[in-house]
Order: sequence, then C-alpha cells, then structure tokens
Amino acid sequence: MSAGEAGGSEEAALVAGLRESFDSGRTRPLAWRLGQLAALEDLLLSEAGAIEAALAADLGRDPMEGWLAEVYGPLREVRALRRALRRLARTREVPVPLVLQPARSYLRHEPLGVVAVIAPFNFPLNLSLVPLAAALAAGNCAVVKPSELAPASAAALAELLPRYLDAEAVAVRRGGPEASRALIAAGVDHVVFTGGVAAGREVAALAGERLIPVTLELGGKNPAVVAADADLKVAARRIAWGKLMNAGQSCVAPDYVLVEEGVEAKLLAALRHEFVALHGEDPAAAPGYARIVNAAHVERLARMLSGHGGEVVHGGAVDLRR
Repeated sequence: MSAGEAGGSEEAALVAGLRESFDSGRTRPLAWRLGQLAALEDLLLSEAGAIEAALAADLGRDPMEGWLAEVYGPLREVRALRRALRRLARTREVPVPLVLQPARSYLRHEPLGVVAVIAPFNFPLNLSLVPLAAALAAGNCAVVKPSELAPASAAALAELLPRYLDAEAVAVRRGGPEASRALIAAGVDHVVFTGGVAAGREVAALAGERLIPVTLELGGKNPAVVAADADLKVAARRIAWGKLMNAGQSCVAPDYVLVEEGVEAKLLAALRHEFVALHGEDPAAAPGYARIVNAAHVERLARMLSGHGGEVVHGGAVDLRR
C-alpha cells in the first residue's frame, strides 16, 4: 500500500466513524449543541495560555495580539451562538399557496452530517474554532484539519479539542494538503476552507466532483485610499497597525495605498513615524512584532524586494535568523 493510500484509508475511517456518530442522532438535540458550545467557551477561557504559547511558537505572536486575534474573536462567536441558538433552530410555519391549502408548511433546519474545517496558518486557532463552532451549533459532526505550517497550534488543537468536546463527534486530522484531499475524497458533507486562491480552486474542484458544498474564504486585494483632506496621522496609524498586525500575514491587511496627489510625501513621513512608534527602529528585535511563519515565506518576501524598480523608504532588511 502506498503512503497516499494509507493516508486515504485513515481519513476514510475517520469520516466513517464521525458519520456513524451523526447517524446515531447524538448531535441533533439542542441540549447537545449548547453543551458543545459551552465546552468550547470553557476551552477558550481555560486554555488561553496554551493557545498563546502555541501562537508564539508558530508565529512569534505577542500574547496580547494572540489573545485578541485568536481567543477573543472565537469567544464572541461562541457566546453569540449560545444566545441565539434556540431561536435559530426553531421550526417556523411558512405560508402555502392557495392551491395547496388546507396543507400546512414548515421550515425546519437540519444538520448536514460531517463537516471538514480546513484551516490556514496565519490565524490557526481562530479559523479552526469559528467554523467548528458553527458546525456544532448546527448539529453536525466535524473534523478539523489545521495547517501543517503552524505545527504548535495544530498540536494544541489535537490535544485540547478531544479533552473538551465530544470525541465521538469532533476529530482533528493533522497533515498537509494530502490530508485535505483525502478528507474530501472520504465523502464529507461540507467543506469549510480558508486559504489561498490556488488551494481554494483545488478544494472546490475536488469537492465539486463529489457534489460537496464548499464555503471558501480566500485572500484578496485590500487597497487603502487616502484623500488630501484626510487626517494623515490617523490614516497612517490605522494603515500601519493593520499592515503590521501578525507581521502582515492577514487576508485583510492593506497591501497597497492609493493616495491623492500632493500629500504622498506627508503620508510617507507619517507612515515611517507610525512604524517606528509601533515596533521601534529595529522591528526584528521588538518582542511584540510577530514573525513570518517559515523560511520559505521569508525568501518569497525577500524576492519581492529585489528588482522591483521602486524605492524602499523604510526597512527592507531581511534576516532569516530572527
């Protein structure tokens, strides 16, 4: 048996076990769903330290930034679902056409079955736990496939989720793209994918062959537009913070600026000031500044600084050791 076939059989067995749990009906009761959300909230509150340590190991993230981006967001999502779930899950009567009366019609929300959550490296906990919370609230079983590029976060999920959640309904499958392909091939009922466009296309194509619905969150372009009458100090602070959070490894980070003619020099000066105010003259030595996830991505960014034809107005140094 090849390594690919072995991996595929492992994912197939995993999905089959989750489907057996789903078919048993254990995930459908509202009490079970609310219990899982409560357990997920408990995980976020009790294990914030472990989460922050994993993020520091993978991305060099400051504890405050790690808590804000990876604990606070999922915590709000879970609490909102707990508050609204009884209303969202309620069966509602809907009108019927005259020709079908006196029949009565109802809108009833039903879970799909087994949901695969394929998460990226840049927000490895947040983008695993938020889709997971939605899947559990809807009464599904779920398998989380964390990014292999954030191994400490993946290990934390593999250790924590079975401890807090129903281990017969929630699983973690670690691995690279081959694990994602095998999960889709195993016939999950829905795929939630967050990541790059190329990988998203592959996920959508593989799922489409099996008529599996997909939710995709992909990267995009995020210009910042600065007009001449803007408060340049405020604009620069917001652009700098949005760009430098998680070392720019965010799909909503501003990646270029369109500035009205006549104020570009003042904006550049304001941006330089804000960059230094946030992380000092040497960001590599700043404990609050995250790091690029691995050497391959550092080298990719370094290539962008070579032969671009522009002018580096601030920073531009590359140091793989830091």
